[in-house]
Amino acid sequence: MIVAIDGPAGSGKSTTARFVAEKLGYKYIDSGATYRALAIAVKRDKIDPNNKSEVERLSANLNINFRGGKIFLDGDDITNAIRDEEIGKLASLCSTYKGVRENMVKLQRKLANTQNVVCEGRDIGTVVFPDADLKIYMDAELWIRALRRKRELFKFGIDKDLKSIIEDLKIRDEQDKSRKHSPLKVPVDAVVIDTTNLSIKEEVEKVIEMIKERNLG
Repeated sequence: MIVAIDGPAGSGKSTTARFVAEKLGYKYIDSGATYRALAIAVKRDKIDPNNKSEVERLSANLNINFRGGKIFLDGDDITNAIRDEEIGKLASLCSTYKGVRENMVKLQRKLANTQNVVCEGRDIGTVVFPDADLKIYMDAELWIRALRRKRELFKFGIDKDLKSIIEDLKIRDEQDKSRKHSPLKVPVDAVVIDTTNLSIKEEVEKVIEMIKERNLG
C-alpha cells in the first residue's frame, strides 16, 4: 500500500507522514531527505555541485536507507546533518538536474519495494508514485509555514528571524513550482488538506481516517 503526501515546505507533510507511518507500522520515506543525502555525498566527495554530469553520476550509486525514523548514507546516520542550511541549498541545486531526479525516483521506488509505505515530498503523487493508493496534498498559509520552519531550525540550534524565513520560503516555492523537471503541483485525484489551523495530532488523525475509509489500514 502506498500513501503519497506532497506539499511545500512547512505544510506539515513530513511530521504528519512520519507519525502516520509509525502508528500504522508502515515504512516512512522522506524523498527530500534523499536529495539532502546526495548533497552530503557531493560535499563529502569534494565534487563541484555545478558539475552536472559528476553529480548525476554520483546520484546513480547512492547507498541510502531509512530505519527507525532515521536516514543512513553508506551506513552512517545523517539524520541531523541533512538539516544543515548549506546542505539544503546544495540539495536544491542538485535537484534541478534531470539525471539526478531520474535516479532519485528509481531509488525512492526501490526503497518502497513491495512494502506498505508513507512517502512524502514534492513530486511523490505526480512522478514517483502516480498510481498511489491515496494521494494527499498539504498546504498552509505562508506565515504559519514560516513559523513552523523557525521552530524546526531552533531544535537544531539555529535561531533565524521570521522575516528572512518567509523570504526563503517564497524563493523555494517559486523554484519548486517553476522548475522544468517534476515541478511541485497538486497531483491528479489528490485530497487537498489546508493545515493552517490544524495541529499535528489533527493532521495525523485526518490522514489515518482517510486511509481507513479506503480500507488501506
